[in-house]
Amino acid sequence: MKAIVSVLGKDKKGIIAKVSNALYENDCNILDISQTIMQSNYFTMLMMVETGDKTISEVNDALSKIADEMAVEIRIQHENIFTSMNSI
Repeated sequence: MKAIVSVLGKDKKGIIAKVSNALYENDCNILDISQTIMQSNYFTMLMMVETGDKTISEVNDALSKIADEMAVEIRIQHENIFTSMNSI
């Protein structure tokens, strides 16, 4: 299933590497990615991923560990929920 992963927090080395590695270890495929640094201090990233055989909950557990370790906010939502929440 497709899901949207969002990452927000203070910029620091290794965020992309740790998040993408956690996704890889959970058999997720990154379909699209957009990231930026805002005002030289804040990191933002959105990814569309295919979760394969893993549930959103299983992937979320892995990403939560990274969020705690890196002191960033990471959320994963099913694509349909993300689309519904961001529609006018």
